[in-house]
Amino acid sequence: MTDTSLRIVTIVEGEGEVQALPVLLRRLATEIAPDLWVDVPRPWRVSRDSLVAESGIESELDRAVAGLDDVTGVLVLLDADDDCPAQLGPRLLARARGARPDLRIVVVLANREFEAWFLASASSLRGCAGLAADLQEPADPEQPRGCKEWLSKRRMDGRPYSPKKHQTSLAAQFDLHLARMNAPSFDKFWRDIELLIQDYAGKGGGGRGRPA
Repeated sequence: MTDTSLRIVTIVEGEGEVQALPVLLRRLATEIAPDLWVDVPRPWRVSRDSLVAESGIESELDRAVAGLDDVTGVLVLLDADDDCPAQLGPRLLARARGARPDLRIVVVLANREFEAWFLASASSLRGCAGLAADLQEPADPEQPRGCKEWLSKRRMDGRPYSPKKHQTSLAAQFDLHLARMNAPSFDKFWRDIELLIQDYAGKGGGGRGRPA
C-alpha cells in the first residue's frame, strides 16, 4: 500500500454484501477523505449464528486477517434482524476488542437489514435495478422486517429482488446523505468508518489505536 491508502478488512454474513460492501466503503471513504484510497480485501463471509456463538467472533477475526499485512481496521457488519442493535452490537464489539486489542475494530448492525439503507434513500434509486420511477422513502425505513420484500414489490419486471444480483448496483447508486439522515444505523456506519479513517490519519498511517 502507498502512504495515502488504508486497508479495511470486513466480516459479513450475506452473499450480497461480499460484492456490495467494498463498493459502499470506497464511496463513503471518498466522501470522508478524498485523498485516501481504501483497499478492501474480499469480505470474509461467515454465518450470523457462527459469529455470535461462544468464541465465534474471536476466531473469525483471526481468520479474516490471517496473511494480511498493514491492516488499518476491521469492520464487522451484520443485519440486526430482531435483535436490538444497541445491545448486541456493543457485546460483540467488547468481545472482538478483548480478543484482538492490536486491531482497530468496529461493529455495525444494520437495523433491521442492509437493505433498510436502500429504503432510507429510496427516491435516489428510482429506475435503478428495475425499481419503479416513483419510488419514495417509507415513513420509518428501519422498521419493516421485510426490506427485501419491500424492494421486490416495487420492481417493475415482476421478479423478486435478489441480493446477489442487485445489491451491488444499488450500493453504488443510493444517496449516502439521504440514507444517513433517515437511518440511524447507517449514520452509525458512517461515523464508525470516519473514526477508522481519522484514527489512521491521526497516527500517520501507523499506530494501532482503537476508535472510541
